[in-house]
Amino acid sequence: MARTRGLVRPLTALSAGLLLISGCGSTPEKTAATSDKASSGPVVVATTVWEAALAKAAGAKQVTSIVPASIRHAPDYDVKPSDLAKVAQADYVLYSSFEPFAGRIKEAAGSDAKMIELNLDNTPSKTTANVTRLGKAFGTQQAAARWNTTFGKEWESLNKKVRAAWPGGKAPAVTAQMFTSWAAKLAGAQLVGTYGPEAVTPAQLSKLSAKKPEFVLDNENMSTGTVLPGAGAKQLNIANYPGQDLDLLTVYRKAAQQMEKAFAAS
Repeated sequence: MARTRGLVRPLTALSAGLLLISGCGSTPEKTAATSDKASSGPVVVATTVWEAALAKAAGAKQVTSIVPASIRHAPDYDVKPSDLAKVAQADYVLYSSFEPFAGRIKEAAGSDAKMIELNLDNTPSKTTANVTRLGKAFGTQQAAARWNTTFGKEWESLNKKVRAAWPGGKAPAVTAQMFTSWAAKLAGAQLVGTYGPEAVTPAQLSKLSAKKPEFVLDNENMSTGTVLPGAGAKQLNIANYPGQDLDLLTVYRKAAQQMEKAFAAS
Protein backbone atom coordinates (compact mmCIF):
# COMPACT_ATOMS: atom_id res chain seq x y z
CA MET A 1 0.00 0.00 0.00
CA ALA A 2 2.85 2.33 0.81
CA ARG A 3 4.37 1.60 -2.58
CA THR A 4 1.10 2.34 -4.35
CA ARG A 5 0.82 5.65 -2.56
CA GLY A 6 4.35 6.45 -3.70
CA LEU A 7 3.34 5.96 -7.35
CA VAL A 8 0.15 7.92 -6.99
CA ARG A 9 1.93 11.01 -5.72
CA PRO A 10 4.25 11.43 -8.75
CA LEU A 11 1.37 10.71 -11.16
CA THR A 12 -0.82 13.24 -9.39
CA ALA A 13 1.95 15.80 -9.51
CA LEU A 14 2.51 15.08 -13.22
CA SER A 15 -1.19 15.48 -13.99
CA ALA A 16 -1.34 18.75 -12.10
CA GLY A 17 1.72 19.93 -13.98
CA LEU A 18 0.20 19.05 -17.33
CA LEU A 19 -2.98 20.85 -16.41
CA LEU A 20 -0.98 23.87 -15.33
CA ILE A 21 1.03 23.86 -18.57
CA SER A 22 -2.12 23.35 -20.60
CA GLY A 23 -3.80 26.19 -18.74
CA CYS A 24 -0.82 28.47 -19.30
CA GLY A 25 -0.97 27.71 -23.01
CA SER A 26 -4.68 28.46 -23.54
CA THR A 27 -5.57 31.20 -21.10
CA PRO A 28 -3.45 33.98 -22.63
CA GLU A 29 -4.98 33.27 -26.05
CA LYS A 30 -8.47 33.60 -24.71
CA THR A 31 -7.57 36.63 -22.65
CA ALA A 32 -5.94 38.30 -25.64
CA ALA A 33 -9.03 37.71 -27.81
CA THR A 34 -11.27 39.10 -25.08
CA SER A 35 -8.97 42.06 -24.62
CA ASP A 36 -8.89 42.79 -28.37
CA LYS A 37 -12.68 42.62 -28.48
CA ALA A 38 -12.99 44.99 -25.54
CA SER A 39 -10.57 47.52 -27.02
CA SER A 40 -11.99 47.49 -30.55
CA GLY A 41 -15.64 47.34 -29.54
CA PRO A 42 -18.49 45.42 -31.18
CA VAL A 43 -18.46 44.22 -34.77
CA VAL A 44 -21.17 46.11 -36.62
CA VAL A 45 -22.50 45.17 -40.04
CA ALA A 46 -24.90 47.63 -41.66
CA THR A 47 -27.02 46.99 -44.72
CA THR A 48 -25.96 50.31 -46.30
CA VAL A 49 -23.36 53.05 -45.83
CA TRP A 50 -26.07 55.26 -44.29
CA GLU A 51 -26.56 52.97 -41.29
CA ALA A 52 -22.82 52.31 -41.22
CA ALA A 53 -22.11 56.05 -41.01
CA LEU A 54 -24.51 56.37 -38.09
CA ALA A 55 -22.68 53.52 -36.32
CA LYS A 56 -19.35 55.21 -36.92
CA ALA A 57 -20.72 58.50 -35.63
CA ALA A 58 -21.91 56.66 -32.51
CA GLY A 59 -18.36 55.48 -31.79
CA ALA A 60 -18.21 51.99 -33.34
CA LYS A 61 -14.76 51.14 -34.71
CA GLN A 62 -15.42 47.88 -36.56
CA VAL A 63 -18.08 48.85 -39.09
CA THR A 64 -18.78 47.46 -42.55
CA SER A 65 -21.69 47.85 -44.95
CA ILE A 66 -23.24 45.23 -47.20
CA VAL A 67 -24.40 47.50 -50.03
CA PRO A 68 -21.44 49.33 -51.60
CA ALA A 69 -21.46 53.13 -51.65
CA SER A 70 -21.43 52.98 -55.46
CA ILE A 71 -24.97 51.53 -55.55
CA ARG A 72 -27.26 54.51 -56.00
CA HIS A 73 -30.54 52.81 -54.99
CA ALA A 74 -29.73 50.46 -52.12
CA PRO A 75 -33.08 48.57 -51.99
CA ASP A 76 -32.34 47.15 -55.45
CA TYR A 77 -29.15 45.41 -54.29
CA ASP A 78 -28.96 41.61 -54.55
CA VAL A 79 -27.50 40.09 -51.39
CA LYS A 80 -24.57 37.73 -52.03
CA PRO A 81 -23.30 34.74 -50.00
CA SER A 82 -20.21 36.77 -49.08
CA ASP A 83 -22.51 39.39 -47.55
CA LEU A 84 -24.13 36.77 -45.38
CA ALA A 85 -20.70 35.63 -44.21
CA LYS A 86 -20.09 39.15 -42.88
CA VAL A 87 -23.33 39.07 -40.93
CA ALA A 88 -22.42 35.73 -39.35
CA GLN A 89 -19.49 37.42 -37.59
CA ALA A 90 -21.42 40.48 -36.42
CA ASP A 91 -22.46 41.51 -32.94
CA TYR A 92 -24.95 44.02 -34.35
CA VAL A 93 -26.74 44.24 -37.68
CA LEU A 94 -28.28 47.59 -38.62
CA TYR A 95 -31.04 47.89 -41.20
CA SER A 96 -34.04 49.96 -42.26
CA SER A 97 -37.55 48.73 -42.90
CA PHE A 98 -37.64 50.03 -46.51
CA GLU A 99 -34.81 47.66 -47.49
CA PRO A 100 -36.57 44.51 -48.73
CA PHE A 101 -33.57 42.24 -48.15
CA ALA A 102 -32.81 43.39 -44.60
CA GLY A 103 -35.29 41.20 -42.75
CA ARG A 104 -33.88 38.01 -44.28
CA ILE A 105 -30.20 38.68 -43.61
CA LYS A 106 -29.90 37.50 -40.02
CA GLU A 107 -31.86 34.28 -40.56
CA ALA A 108 -30.04 33.44 -43.79
CA ALA A 109 -26.64 33.96 -42.19
CA GLY A 110 -27.46 32.03 -39.03
CA SER A 111 -26.15 34.94 -37.01
CA ASP A 112 -26.60 35.55 -33.31
CA ALA A 113 -26.23 39.28 -33.88
CA LYS A 114 -28.65 41.75 -32.40
CA MET A 115 -30.78 43.36 -35.12
CA ILE A 116 -31.38 47.12 -34.82
CA GLU A 117 -33.90 48.80 -37.12
CA LEU A 118 -33.17 52.47 -37.82
CA ASN A 119 -35.54 55.13 -39.07
CA LEU A 120 -33.36 56.75 -41.72
CA ASP A 121 -33.94 60.47 -42.06
CA ASN A 122 -31.28 63.17 -42.26
CA THR A 123 -33.26 65.73 -40.29
CA PRO A 124 -31.15 66.79 -37.27
CA SER A 125 -33.50 65.38 -34.64
CA LYS A 126 -33.63 61.93 -36.30
CA THR A 127 -29.89 61.82 -36.90
CA THR A 128 -28.96 62.71 -33.32
CA ALA A 129 -31.59 60.31 -31.97
CA ASN A 130 -30.15 57.45 -34.04
CA VAL A 131 -26.59 58.23 -32.96
CA THR A 132 -27.62 58.44 -29.29
CA ARG A 133 -29.50 55.15 -29.52
CA LEU A 134 -26.59 53.33 -31.14
CA GLY A 135 -24.11 54.80 -28.66
CA LYS A 136 -26.19 53.37 -25.84
CA ALA A 137 -26.38 49.96 -27.53
CA PHE A 138 -22.61 49.84 -28.22
CA GLY A 139 -21.58 51.27 -24.84
CA THR A 140 -20.02 54.30 -26.57
CA GLN A 141 -22.29 57.00 -25.19
CA GLN A 142 -19.50 59.56 -24.75
CA ALA A 143 -18.31 59.24 -28.34
CA ALA A 144 -21.90 59.53 -29.58
CA ALA A 145 -22.49 62.65 -27.48
CA ARG A 146 -19.29 64.25 -28.81
CA TRP A 147 -20.35 63.58 -32.40
CA ASN A 148 -23.81 65.02 -31.79
CA THR A 149 -22.24 68.19 -30.40
CA THR A 150 -19.98 68.50 -33.45
CA PHE A 151 -22.93 67.87 -35.74
CA GLY A 152 -25.02 70.56 -34.07
CA LYS A 153 -22.27 73.14 -34.57
CA GLU A 154 -21.73 72.04 -38.17
CA TRP A 155 -25.44 72.33 -38.95
CA GLU A 156 -25.56 75.89 -37.59
CA SER A 157 -22.45 76.87 -39.54
CA LEU A 158 -23.75 75.44 -42.82
CA ASN A 159 -27.16 77.02 -42.29
CA LYS A 160 -25.56 80.47 -41.94
CA LYS A 161 -23.48 80.01 -45.10
CA VAL A 162 -26.45 78.98 -47.23
CA ARG A 163 -28.65 81.74 -45.84
CA ALA A 164 -25.98 84.26 -46.79
CA ALA A 165 -26.37 83.11 -50.41
CA TRP A 166 -30.16 83.55 -50.59
CA PRO A 167 -31.15 85.18 -53.92
CA GLY A 168 -31.76 88.86 -53.18
CA GLY A 169 -31.43 88.14 -49.47
CA LYS A 170 -34.82 86.38 -49.46
CA ALA A 171 -35.57 82.77 -48.51
CA PRO A 172 -36.13 80.96 -51.83
CA ALA A 173 -39.25 78.91 -52.48
CA VAL A 174 -38.39 75.24 -52.96
CA THR A 175 -40.10 71.94 -53.65
CA ALA A 176 -38.42 68.84 -52.23
CA GLN A 177 -38.69 65.09 -52.53
CA MET A 178 -40.09 63.87 -49.21
CA PHE A 179 -36.73 62.36 -48.14
CA THR A 180 -34.72 65.50 -48.93
CA SER A 181 -36.91 68.03 -47.15
CA TRP A 182 -34.14 68.18 -44.52
CA ALA A 183 -32.04 70.05 -47.10
CA ALA A 184 -34.71 72.75 -47.36
CA LYS A 185 -34.51 73.12 -43.61
CA LEU A 186 -30.71 73.32 -43.76
CA ALA A 187 -31.04 76.16 -46.29
CA GLY A 188 -33.71 77.96 -44.29
CA ALA A 189 -35.73 77.91 -47.50
CA GLN A 190 -39.48 78.24 -47.90
CA LEU A 191 -40.77 74.71 -48.53
CA VAL A 192 -43.85 75.15 -50.74
CA GLY A 193 -44.44 71.47 -51.54
CA THR A 194 -43.15 67.92 -51.39
CA TYR A 195 -43.49 64.90 -53.65
CA GLY A 196 -42.51 61.23 -53.93
CA PRO A 197 -41.19 58.77 -53.44
CA GLU A 198 -43.09 57.82 -56.61
CA ALA A 199 -42.83 59.87 -59.81
CA VAL A 200 -44.86 63.06 -59.89
CA THR A 201 -48.31 62.58 -61.42
CA PRO A 202 -49.82 65.12 -63.88
CA ALA A 203 -52.09 66.41 -61.11
CA GLN A 204 -49.16 66.85 -58.73
CA LEU A 205 -47.12 68.51 -61.46
CA SER A 206 -49.83 71.10 -61.98
CA LYS A 207 -50.25 71.71 -58.25
CA LEU A 208 -46.52 72.01 -57.51
CA SER A 209 -45.81 74.18 -60.55
CA ALA A 210 -48.58 76.58 -59.52
CA LYS A 211 -46.64 77.34 -56.34
CA LYS A 212 -43.79 78.66 -58.48
CA PRO A 213 -40.82 77.12 -56.71
CA GLU A 214 -37.44 78.54 -57.65
CA PHE A 215 -35.65 75.27 -56.86
CA VAL A 216 -36.42 71.56 -56.74
CA LEU A 217 -34.45 69.48 -54.23
CA ASP A 218 -34.61 66.03 -55.78
CA ASN A 219 -33.39 62.82 -54.17
CA GLU A 220 -30.27 61.63 -55.99
CA ASN A 221 -30.73 58.11 -54.65
CA MET A 222 -34.34 57.82 -55.87
CA SER A 223 -34.44 60.23 -58.80
CA THR A 224 -37.18 59.84 -61.42
CA GLY A 225 -35.70 62.46 -63.74
CA THR A 226 -36.84 66.04 -64.24
CA VAL A 227 -39.52 66.69 -61.64
CA LEU A 228 -41.16 69.89 -62.87
CA PRO A 229 -40.50 70.18 -66.61
CA GLY A 230 -41.38 73.56 -67.98
CA ALA A 231 -41.80 75.15 -64.54
CA GLY A 232 -38.53 77.07 -64.74
CA ALA A 233 -37.28 75.70 -61.40
CA LYS A 234 -33.62 74.75 -61.10
CA GLN A 235 -33.29 71.12 -59.96
CA LEU A 236 -30.58 70.04 -57.51
CA ASN A 237 -29.83 66.38 -56.83
CA ILE A 238 -29.36 65.93 -53.08
CA ALA A 239 -27.70 62.75 -51.79
CA ASN A 240 -28.86 61.08 -48.60
CA TYR A 241 -26.09 58.49 -48.44
CA PRO A 242 -22.45 59.17 -47.50
CA GLY A 243 -19.46 57.78 -49.39
CA GLN A 244 -17.25 54.82 -48.58
CA ASP A 245 -15.51 56.89 -45.88
CA LEU A 246 -18.75 56.67 -43.85
CA ASP A 247 -18.56 60.35 -42.93
CA LEU A 248 -22.15 61.47 -42.47
CA LEU A 249 -21.16 65.13 -42.11
CA THR A 250 -20.09 65.16 -45.78
CA VAL A 251 -23.73 64.61 -46.77
CA TYR A 252 -24.72 67.89 -45.12
CA ARG A 253 -21.65 69.75 -46.39
CA LYS A 254 -22.22 68.62 -49.97
CA ALA A 255 -25.90 69.62 -49.90
CA ALA A 256 -25.03 73.01 -48.40
CA GLN A 257 -22.40 73.65 -51.08
CA GLN A 258 -24.86 72.70 -53.86
CA MET A 259 -27.54 75.03 -52.55
CA GLU A 260 -25.11 77.87 -51.75
CA LYS A 261 -23.73 77.76 -55.28
CA ALA A 262 -27.17 77.55 -56.92
CA PHE A 263 -28.64 80.35 -54.79
CA ALA A 264 -25.68 82.65 -55.38
CA ALA A 265 -25.98 82.17 -59.15
CA SER A 266 -29.68 83.10 -59.22
